[in-house]
Amino acid sequence: MNGRPSSPLDLERAIARLLIIGTYVSVALLAVGALLMFALRISPLEGGPPFEPGLIVDDIVGLRPAGFIWLGLLVVVATPAARVAASLVGYLRGGEPRMALVSGLILIVIAVSVAIARGLGA
Repeated sequence: MNGRPSSPLDLERAIARLLIIGTYVSVALLAVGALLMFALRISPLEGGPPFEPGLIVDDIVGLRPAGFIWLGLLVVVATPAARVAASLVGYLRGGEPRMALVSGLILIVIAVSVAIARGLGA
């Protein structure tokens, strides 16, 4: 076996694993952030720091809750897009050009949505 899905069922299983892993990783990150908030006596009702992607790694290394919370949120939001990307690759490898086209168009819609959201937030 070469590690690539060889049938639609293999593709479905690979995508299911991706979704499960993405969910567990995001829940774990959010849980660590929540536990750190509790340990540091930070109220979740106080509001929090703005989203600064460049600070996430520093916050995680410094064991600051915001880094874990923001990364957990990024993972939970990115997981469905990763599912579509995995579907695109699987459909291309499986010789299903129509489904690959649909997956590609969905990725374009996601990318345009992110670009518009970033433009609105600036």
